[in-house]
Amino acid sequence: MKKLSVSVVAVVGLLLLSVSMVCAAEGAAAVSPDVVSYFKWVAIATGFGMSIAAFGTGIGQGNGVRGACEGIARNPDASGKVITALMIGLAMIESLAIYALVIQLILLYANPFLKYLV
Repeated sequence: MKKLSVSVVAVVGLLLLSVSMVCAAEGAAAVSPDVVSYFKWVAIATGFGMSIAAFGTGIGQGNGVRGACEGIARNPDASGKVITALMIGLAMIESLAIYALVIQLILLYANPFLKYLV
């Protein structure tokens, strides 16, 4: 039941993000309808892309923490080394979500393909 509620919250958050970006794109004045339509699709695509990236990194971090907890439970004397390796691993996993966020922000605010559209 908990997994279902988390996925429902994620889908609702994705929809709210997409709708807010579409409304912001429609608020631009003196822009051709093709550009507004393009930005609608970019906003929806970035919402989906970031939600997939967050979902994947969440699963990866959960598996890492689970493994670390199991390792510490089996051998409490090695907890220092396990926690160090866990923190490094979590930082590497989280960097993937940050890279995805950077790409999403570039596409939303500094789109290199806009010059071909206008």
